[in-house]
Amino acid sequence: MRVLKILLALLLWTVVAVCLALTIVPHFLDRIYYRGAASSHFDGARFFNPDGDDERIAAPGGRSRAGFIARRIFGDSDQPEWPAAVAVRTSKPPARVEGSAMLATWVGHATLLVQADGLNILADPIWSEQAGPFGFGPRRVAAPGVRFEDLPKIDLILVSHNHYDHMDLATLRRLWDRDRPMIVTSLGNDSVIAQAGVAAHALDWGQRRAVRPGVGVTVMRNHHWGSRWFRDRNRALWSSFVVTLPGGNFFFAGDTGLGDGEWPAEAAALGPIRLAAIPIGAFRFAPGQMSSGSHIGPLEAVRVWEGLGRPQAIPIHWGTFRLSSEGYDTPPRMLDAAMQCAGADRSAFAPIAIGQAVAVPPLGQAAPQSRWEGVERCRRQGVFDRFR
Repeated sequence: MRVLKILLALLLWTVVAVCLALTIVPHFLDRIYYRGAASSHFDGARFFNPDGDDERIAAPGGRSRAGFIARRIFGDSDQPEWPAAVAVRTSKPPARVEGSAMLATWVGHATLLVQADGLNILADPIWSEQAGPFGFGPRRVAAPGVRFEDLPKIDLILVSHNHYDHMDLATLRRLWDRDRPMIVTSLGNDSVIAQAGVAAHALDWGQRRAVRPGVGVTVMRNHHWGSRWFRDRNRALWSSFVVTLPGGNFFFAGDTGLGDGEWPAEAAALGPIRLAAIPIGAFRFAPGQMSSGSHIGPLEAVRVWEGLGRPQAIPIHWGTFRLSSEGYDTPPRMLDAAMQCAGADRSAFAPIAIGQAVAVPPLGQAAPQSRWEGVERCRRQGVFDRFR
């Protein structure tokens, strides 16, 4: 009888502890990253997409987000295999690129090094082995294309939002300790970055910060969401960027869905774009899916490229961390097919190898007119159905 009473007491206190945890822990995990007046994309507490919040994982066929996460953890026989590791040929960028030249090196995922006009720009830097907190999260299948010790001195860092595969505090701290670069991000993310003892300049959409004479960064709209924990969803803003440069602008899309599809033209209105970095991966969460609310796939990436004015572009956000269900090389192969369907110059928006440095041509005549209708026609005809 005494043992039974002890067991019942333990059970009671366990229930009480669980109830307290369910009440207290979510609030503890919430964070207030930004305080300010309400706006077209901030309700006074959380940010939102003014063109509609469809940013949660959209899985057709009745598949839930929880089901997708479970399949990622325990395996899914329906999804294509990924390589455990991919061979990478690393490169050592020059210290500076002067004059009218522009050099771009894809380090992996969304990390891109752009060198132009004597300025070294690094977008969404991550050198960590995992993209997640406390040792959790997807692991790299591809090493960084530039060893950290081979990086030139970085002058400017762009941080698009606070997801772990884009805001890597360990890497930002290493760069800060070594180079003291200017870090530009969107509202609220500066307080997250400050947790690593690193200073950042946080701007709202449409705001600009001067870097040096003739060079500035404008934080621009895209379509995404933000979170580091379970309860801090959309406490900080997400963005794309336009870096204005004498020889033509650099556009970094960050991490984004299509939304209303008007934001690329807004970026192009700031001046001709010489180079664009556009995501093409992590778009499939169920068989046959071509995009999700928060991630464009290769087809919508072509539409974004057209909205930017068809500049020279590098596809990013694929081939480094497995975040979704498409095959490892599905994004670049599907992109090539979509560009062909659009009747576009396929070399203007084509994949490059991790670690490969490419010389970006000077501004000139835009790529020949392409037709989005051609991509839609190919989709209706099932041209893209062969890509898993």
